[in-house]
Amino acid sequence: MKIAKLSKQVGAEVTGVDLARELVNTDVAAILSAFNEHGVLIFAGQRKLSAKEHLHLARSFGETEPDDFQTLKSENPEVMVLDQINPKGQGADRWHADNTYREEPPQAIMIQAHQTAAEGGDTCFASMAAAWDLLSPPLQRMLKGLKAVHSVGPLLERTRDSGLYELPEMVVNSPPMSHHVVAKHPVTGRKYLNVNSQWVTHIEGLEEAESNALLDFLYEHIKSPEVQIRHRWREGDIAFWDNRSLLHYAVADYDTRRVMQRIVLAKVRQSATAGSGIKR
Repeated sequence: MKIAKLSKQVGAEVTGVDLARELVNTDVAAILSAFNEHGVLIFAGQRKLSAKEHLHLARSFGETEPDDFQTLKSENPEVMVLDQINPKGQGADRWHADNTYREEPPQAIMIQAHQTAAEGGDTCFASMAAAWDLLSPPLQRMLKGLKAVHSVGPLLERTRDSGLYELPEMVVNSPPMSHHVVAKHPVTGRKYLNVNSQWVTHIEGLEEAESNALLDFLYEHIKSPEVQIRHRWREGDIAFWDNRSLLHYAVADYDTRRVMQRIVLAKVRQSATAGSGIKR
């Protein structure tokens, strides 16, 4: 197995491992270590996995769960199928982490390209730890004591007529949740910015104008190319990323069919353990 950085701040490509075969514990440990170090891992040119194979693969790295947003094309609630042609406005075309309106958002996402668009359809990833590091010390000190309110409401309004998702009542009625603007990664100990324009409505304790101005600044700051990579999908490619300390952006610039198979990990193992390899 070889792991090559894709940029100084975020991302690595993993080669020399076949994810359709059994993974031994040493492989699992190496992948988890790279996941924590680089934030997002790209496994290019893998064989397209069935839903069952994909689920077994994801479970070797942690605990899976059904996605809150179920698409009409998904047959297994733990294996979402994103089958799209004109995705603009369907929810993923802005910088976001998934489901941060929850008290405990999922820790990781694993997705595989099953059919790529004829043109476009890239996904961008941004390190919120790198974005934090680029802020000045005075601004860092100010942000440390703040909390932001995350709500499912804004996305529901934007995607109400998209026809892509089936939304259970528990999601629709989820109460707003407060999270610290600055969080600390439980494994690496790195601080990272914990806000995104998909879910955050305001910062607690600030006047509306102050909250909007600060959030607008942070949203512009995290768009810096210095903290990003952009992946051009090929069929079979798998991306595995940390949903805590990374944001992603699915570029909605295509008008031909694109099919992605996606799994949510509620929790990620901190290390490989006996019996965590995949056996088929």
